[in-house]
Amino acid sequence: MLTKPQPAQATPKGWERSWRSLIVVAFLLGLAIRLASVLAKPHLAAAGDPLEYVGQANLLVQGKGWIEPLIYGSSHAQLQTAKLPPLFTLVMAMCSAVGFKSFFAHRIWSAIVGSLSVPVSAALGKEVAGRKVAVLTAFGIAVYPNMWLSDGLAMSETLSPILAVLALLAAYRMWRRPTPTAAAVLGLTIGLAALARDELLLLTVLVLLPIAYLANDKTRNERIRLAGVGVAGVVLIVAPWVGFNLSRFSHPVLISDRFGVTVAAANCDPMWHGPLRGYWSMQCALQSVQGVRGDESAADPVALRRGLHYVDGHLSGLPGIEVARLGRTFGFYHPVSQIDLDSFVEGRPRLWAFVGLGMFYAFAAMSVFGAVRVRRSGVPIFPVIAVGLDVMVAVLLTYGQTRFRATLEPLLVLLSAVAVVEGFGTWRGLRRRWRLVRRLRRWSGTMRWLAPRR
Repeated sequence: MLTKPQPAQATPKGWERSWRSLIVVAFLLGLAIRLASVLAKPHLAAAGDPLEYVGQANLLVQGKGWIEPLIYGSSHAQLQTAKLPPLFTLVMAMCSAVGFKSFFAHRIWSAIVGSLSVPVSAALGKEVAGRKVAVLTAFGIAVYPNMWLSDGLAMSETLSPILAVLALLAAYRMWRRPTPTAAAVLGLTIGLAALARDELLLLTVLVLLPIAYLANDKTRNERIRLAGVGVAGVVLIVAPWVGFNLSRFSHPVLISDRFGVTVAAANCDPMWHGPLRGYWSMQCALQSVQGVRGDESAADPVALRRGLHYVDGHLSGLPGIEVARLGRTFGFYHPVSQIDLDSFVEGRPRLWAFVGLGMFYAFAAMSVFGAVRVRRSGVPIFPVIAVGLDVMVAVLLTYGQTRFRATLEPLLVLLSAVAVVEGFGTWRGLRRRWRLVRRLRRWSGTMRWLAPRR
């Protein structure tokens, strides 16, 4: 059985030093792998979301504000944009601010930032199941291709898994010590995560409020106060960006205004039928905003209506398309085709994508056993499940894509580490019992031989 992590003073100082050193080694290994993935393709051209993130970061440093980088690059028109959540742009702007503005430099910076997922995930592993799990989690995160492939491509999935893990770390600490400070930290962390991927705002309902409710040693009013402090932390982080968006667009915009176009891109004939079933189409996205005048905030609701209109006219096929979307994301629907799409659209190396797919299958299988062991130890598993539900909701509302499960990947590694530690402990216990049985058999045989015959 898993046990709650022991106090530091109960651990020998030698082991205290060694487990921390192993996590440092894992961090350096993860950093080396991520940097190597960038250096292996130094001349990779920016495309898709990375092109917009890097361009927006450079414009922000130049004092141009939050404007559409592609349009500014072609016509120097300064159109306000909120297509992408802002936090990853701000992180990339740190690189631009010190003079490194090329895509290669931003990929290096992204790889450095992504390597922080190693110690952060290790900290969560220690909080949930102890130091052995922390060490195994660190090495798993360091080498798992599905974690480092996005880092070397300067994609926002570099940052969102780190923030999701930090949110769960804050959640488990609040579960152990339900104080207003812990609730505030959890709320602030969820707010930051939402500014990286807006669907992570759901963790407020799926994690923060249940953790506050489970504070059994608190009165009803104290639980309400914990929930209120946590929600206030979320609002404190998200509100400035939302207020900024409300002040600069003709229609209301909260964190981003790309949802409508995304829905339209995923709901058209080519995406419901044929080899791209469950995916998205740039052509459908462009057609959804044709003839619309005004800024982005005017185009997005029109695109949303057109996308929902298509769904309304094809409701009988909706269950099948949702299965296809989940299948593309979780690797059970045309996985080879999805790897080809990831390679073509995002520039992912096919070999490492196949390795990542195989490791994903292994981690997904082991994580089931790990989740059971965590639950039996008395540690709640629902925060991890909440992240999985968050991913599923995002996929069901939009389309299927491998990188959409990025926030869940480190948690699968962590639960697999629990399974390995518990399985190794069970194996050692069985070996000890078998040795004892053999000794008893030898002893009983010797006693029979020494016993006097009648």
